[in-house]
Amino acid sequence: MAAVQDEYVLKVDGFCPVCEQDSTFAARDPWLRDHYLCLSCNSQPRERALFSVLTQLRPNWRELSIHESSPGTAASRRLQDQAPGYLASQYDPSIPWGSVHPRGWRSEDLERQTFADAKFDLVITQDVMEHVFAPDLAITEIGRTLKPGGLHICTVPIVNKEGPSVRRARRKADGTVEHLLEPSFHGNPMDPNGSLVTVDWGYDIAAYWDAVSGLSTTIFTIDDPGRGIQAEYIEVLVSRKGGLPDLTGDVAPTPVRESEFRKLARRIKHRLMH
Repeated sequence: MAAVQDEYVLKVDGFCPVCEQDSTFAARDPWLRDHYLCLSCNSQPRERALFSVLTQLRPNWRELSIHESSPGTAASRRLQDQAPGYLASQYDPSIPWGSVHPRGWRSEDLERQTFADAKFDLVITQDVMEHVFAPDLAITEIGRTLKPGGLHICTVPIVNKEGPSVRRARRKADGTVEHLLEPSFHGNPMDPNGSLVTVDWGYDIAAYWDAVSGLSTTIFTIDDPGRGIQAEYIEVLVSRKGGLPDLTGDVAPTPVRESEFRKLARRIKHRLMH
């Protein structure tokens, strides 16, 4: 018997953080990360997780200067529609770096950006950082372009979880790619062949990013059926530019000299004997 096309593996009514309205979330495929969609705006769980964190940390996001690298989702469209200070870039070597394509995006290499220092309040990347060949350069450049107190908010599939991050592919000196593991590709709106996965990240991603960039990264994990945030690999990473807090000021107690210990011992002994 043929499957009924209207059957859902999951269907829940709730509130969508992306389109900010009551909606229904539904999936016909058990892989919820890609198929559990808001029936109002078509957002995926990871986008709803990202917007939940964004609105929690920066409720005034519409007023901020925002750079998004490689947009192409419902969340991207929401940012573009609602924030006048939103700027989109794509990795597009067909035009000079820093120039703007007739279709509206700016050509930027995330590892070597042409933006001035401290330009943005927010940098957004959605499933981008598993595709860069030099993640140390990319996160350092993101930090450079953030204003003091600025945030990099991103999604990236943390497929290795507690295991160590592993490089899947690397560039050679001649510009060719060496595959260290079986090639894996994700969808790419700029290339029908897709984007090569270069790193399988683990939870050590936060420590790595902080070590190479000087940012401070927190991993948010959300499971909220009422907001349609249910799936694998939908963690949201937030990297803050601002350094560590200054917690100096405590004064250590003055050490007690040995002679004072003896005087105290004699007093106690005297009291016990009388």
